[in-house]
Amino acid sequence: MRAIATGLLVAMTAVYLATRMAPAGWLWVGYVGAFAEAAMVGACADWFAVTALFRRPLGLPIPHTAIIPRNKARIGQALGDFIGGEFLTPRVLDRKLRELGPARRLADWLRDAGAVEVLSARIAEMLPDITPSGPALRGFIGEVARRAARAGPAAPLAAKLLGYLWNDAGAQRLLDRAIDRLGAYLIGHGEFIQARVAGNSWRWMPKWIDRLLAEKLTAGLLRAVGEMRDPAHPWRLEMREAMDRFIARLADDPDFLARGEALKDKLLGDPRLRTHLEAVWAELEERLGADPSGLAEIIAQALARALTALGEWLDADRGARERLDGWVRVAARRTLSPRRKEIGAFVAQVVAGWDAREVVEKLELHVGKDLQYIRINGALVGGLVGLLIYTASRLIH
Repeated sequence: MRAIATGLLVAMTAVYLATRMAPAGWLWVGYVGAFAEAAMVGACADWFAVTALFRRPLGLPIPHTAIIPRNKARIGQALGDFIGGEFLTPRVLDRKLRELGPARRLADWLRDAGAVEVLSARIAEMLPDITPSGPALRGFIGEVARRAARAGPAAPLAAKLLGYLWNDAGAQRLLDRAIDRLGAYLIGHGEFIQARVAGNSWRWMPKWIDRLLAEKLTAGLLRAVGEMRDPAHPWRLEMREAMDRFIARLADDPDFLARGEALKDKLLGDPRLRTHLEAVWAELEERLGADPSGLAEIIAQALARALTALGEWLDADRGARERLDGWVRVAARRTLSPRRKEIGAFVAQVVAGWDAREVVEKLELHVGKDLQYIRINGALVGGLVGLLIYTASRLIH
């Protein structure tokens, strides 16, 4: 494009010189010459303007040239301020994350078997380099885990976790499955139950009465179990109320708080727990060291199955996607927005550290084509304006 723009300037120069040598009687030559002359001026002026953005034209120390290299630091500061003030505000982040839908994108990505396979393989390949790092890494991870465990009270955290699990629809489905299993057990062991009832009755009671009582008891249990499948059953409502009261006490009751801290301190101080964890870690190191490639393949397959299941779950459960999106937005508001000034300053620092020549070359590669079109348009527009001025002057005279 630079060659085309320069070639147009050369062509206009050749046309102008040709019109100077044309016979005086050719009236139309004046119009062509005016167009070519103005086109030369426009092309030269826009060449100067385009060149002055990136460097000094012809190497001359002309004021207000080489604008980008001389103002690189100021441009970086303005870019950092713009990013921090316009892109990282809580309102903009929240709106953009709602548009992006991170959970939906994650679900779609995890449904791609190729992507999951590559990710799982890379994680599995990293494990042998991470785990057999000796006592230093083992002690570091242990210390981090202990500090994290002691950072907050155990009872409120357990209450939140239990409340989340209990209020999730999966807990109710699990309860329904347990009720079904209980019903199936009663049906499959009806004769055993009847025999136990008959064996514990009075000796003087006739056997047919024992059987009748056992059958009635089994039928009543089956009926009670079947009725409990109804979420509005009194027993299930009482169970829900009791569990809600327990979760509330677990979160607020000082007695539960003290018990939770005592249990946590007991577990953390128990040498048997530490010994067990060290044994697990040592076994993991030994297995990875013995056959890292074979174990890495097994780990990669397990990770691939887990990630695929996670993707299917997110794809099917809209509520889970909404919760994950909410967590991402909260994390962005709490981590990025409060530090947007620091992020903007970091961007400004990075831009200020760039090599001026490298910046100029990259910008020219990205926008150079359009800049050369400016030179071409300058020649054409200048020529048309010159032609209009020349025509108007001829009409006036």
